[in-house]
Amino acid sequence: MSAAVFLDRDGVMLYDLGYLARLEDLHWYSCAIEAVRLLNRAGFLVFVLTNQGGIGLGLYSEGFVRATHDAMAKRLEAGGAHVDGWFFCPHHPRATIDDLRITCECRKPEPGMVRAAQSTHAIDLTRSFVVGDKASDMGLAERVGARGVLVRTGQGEPELARAGGTIRPAWIAPDLAAATSWMIAADRDGRRRDEAGSDRPRRDHER
Repeated sequence: MSAAVFLDRDGVMLYDLGYLARLEDLHWYSCAIEAVRLLNRAGFLVFVLTNQGGIGLGLYSEGFVRATHDAMAKRLEAGGAHVDGWFFCPHHPRATIDDLRITCECRKPEPGMVRAAQSTHAIDLTRSFVVGDKASDMGLAERVGARGVLVRTGQGEPELARAGGTIRPAWIAPDLAAATSWMIAADRDGRRRDEAGSDRPRRDHER
């Protein structure tokens, strides 16, 4: 099984405009494409998981979100990077579209989008990471048994000020570039510890 990195979209890869509703307003953080490329090279599966309640609120369509992700995938490909799966939740508790005003299993911190990724990829969640700028991202990490990394970009800084000690990520990073460096090092160190443990001579009572 492979380790995975589950990335939030707005506030982590893209500037958070509240509700991105036009492709011309799509603006990347300068470090994002290189960060994904480094994660690819390090052997991580990379997924984007994003709450898109604007669909339920009638601000844009599912087709627009898919077009946004297609545009992002092309830009990543041009930069030598790729995402292994794109997942979004269209629901919202105050949705104006009745069918989307439900209690769902996919809106973060619920684990539905991670489970969807698991349905098509063999993922070792104990070695995986959730990167986001909100408490809901860290809640998702806790629910699926992955490590949460909170970035200070997007809503990260105000979220830390608002939630205080109730958010307990494995790491707090200034941006996705720093988060990526930490995750690669943490995974490498973890594998080294596992290998050292497997090479340890077994005592009589362990045989």
